[in-house]
Amino acid sequence: MYGSETWRLTENSKRRVEATEMDALRRSSRISRKERIRNVTIRQQIGLEETIIKEIEQNQLTWYGHVQRMAEGRLPKIALKWMPKRKRARGRPKKNWMEGIRKAMNERNLNEGQWEDREQWNLGVGQRRKTF
Repeated sequence: MYGSETWRLTENSKRRVEATEMDALRRSSRISRKERIRNVTIRQQIGLEETIIKEIEQNQLTWYGHVQRMAEGRLPKIALKWMPKRKRARGRPKKNWMEGIRKAMNERNLNEGQWEDREQWNLGVGQRRKTF
């Protein structure tokens, strides 16, 4: 499997990931919570513009576009379209991975079928073109 591309981000898991990220940033810059410095200020000092959640969503959307461009018979595309026959067990989260992708696409004004043009898709996702 892939890395963060397969994570299902719920609101609770987003908070945990952001808290862990800020803990690591504070430790690396040797800033204590007792100093009461805001997270935004720490990000500016370090030079980070994006949160790790945005980076995970970008990776997920990039992977989703990659899979959508694949031929219909490829295993990743079949797995992406697969729906279980049984109903979810009681107490399971209501949202699945695809709903998180749709939400991220709506936030970035991306539509179905735009993944065919790779450059436009990456620009919409927020990935910058890499130049060598």
